[in-house]
Amino acid sequence: MQIHFIKNVQFTKLIKAEGRLREFNFRKINSSAELVFTIDVSDDRGNRIMIRMHKPANLWTIMPQVLPAWLTQLEPTFHQLIEEAVNE
Repeated sequence: MQIHFIKNVQFTKLIKAEGRLREFNFRKINSSAELVFTIDVSDDRGNRIMIRMHKPANLWTIMPQVLPAWLTQLEPTFHQLIEEAVNE
């Protein structure tokens, strides 16, 4: 019998966006065929925004979806944080 372990990656980071610190929750989706991370954050009204990122080549990118500009500007930061977590 062979046992195969899949590492569960989940972490929270405080990132400055739109002039204030916001809590971003990162979680790796293990059930998908491709490597996908979800990120959720609250906007100013308390609504949760879900972001899906994937890695088609060597760069983590936001999957096509309608997002506020302040979130799309953080894509390089998200890439760096995910790479650090995955390579631990």
